[in-house]
Parts: sequence; structure tokens; C-alpha cells
Amino acid sequence: MNRYLVALIISIVFAGMFCPEPVRAEDQPFQLALIHPVQIRGEEESITILRFNLIYGKNVSIKGVDFGIANHLTGGVSKGLQFGLIGLVGGDFIGWMDNAVNIVDGTFGGLQSGFFNGLGDGEAVQFGFVNSAVNMKGFQLGIVNVTESMHGLQIGVLNIIKSKERFSILPIVNWYF
Repeated sequence: MNRYLVALIISIVFAGMFCPEPVRAEDQPFQLALIHPVQIRGEEESITILRFNLIYGKNVSIKGVDFGIANHLTGGVSKGLQFGLIGLVGGDFIGWMDNAVNIVDGTFGGLQSGFFNGLGDGEAVQFGFVNSAVNMKGFQLGIVNVTESMHGLQIGVLNIIKSKERFSILPIVNWYF
């Protein structure tokens, strides 16, 4: 069996674990987008189960698997797995984001892995070259780690916790508990 098909099936199964709430009538089960606005469902729709963005897709939220080159969610609460090159979330996200660039404007809970990871508020683990957060509880592992305020641990070449009165900038490891 093709390894990509196996990965897709496994992703859909895991997506079900992230969205135990019943599917609402207004939620759409599937989205296929070439480049916004050339997509099956309108950008105002919430998607449940699977969204596949060939180049760039834009929707309100997703509960499930979000896969593509550029994945844009504009609001609401999204839950699931997101994979691609660019992941932009205007609302809240719970789950795993694995894009080269991950940006969440709202609250984030889960794992971000990529070259650049950014979030507003969250309880998270960030693995990347550059990790950035406004208010974070959790762990950052990267070359450069920056937060406004942190309750947790940073490991990297340069670690910055701006709200810390003493030793706010440290090499190798920084923490605040």
C-alpha cells in the first residue's frame, strides 16, 4: 500500500481523537482548495474531518486534519493536526502544528514543530529554529527562544524571557517557575 495513503488514513483516525464533540449541521466534512477563493467550500465554512489545500486554503476553523502548502484558519476554535509549509491561525488551536512556519494569534495548546513557531497565549511545546510567544506555559527548544512571559523552560543558543527581572537573556538554558 502506498505510504502516503497509509499516512492519510492514520491522520484521519488521529483527527477523530481531537474532535470528540458531535458534528454540527453547519460543519462541512471535506474541503479541497486550489488557491483561495477557488475552493469547494466558502471561507466562512467550518470543516470537520479533512481539509486539503493544494496551494492556499482559507476557512474559519477545522476539527480534523489540515494538510497543504498554505493553511489559513481565520477564527473560532480549531482542533487537530495541521501539516504543510505555512500554518496561520487567527483564532485558537488545540493539537499539533507541523509546518515550516506556524503562527497562532489566539490561544494555543499542544505541539508546534517547524522552522518558526509563534503563538499568543498557550500551554505548549515548541520545537524549531526560532520559537516566539507572548504568554507561555511550557517548553521551548530551538536556536532562538523568545517570550514576553513564561512559566517553563527554554533550551537553545539564545533564550529570552522579557518579563524576568534578572537574567532575562541567557545562553543554553533559561527558565521561570
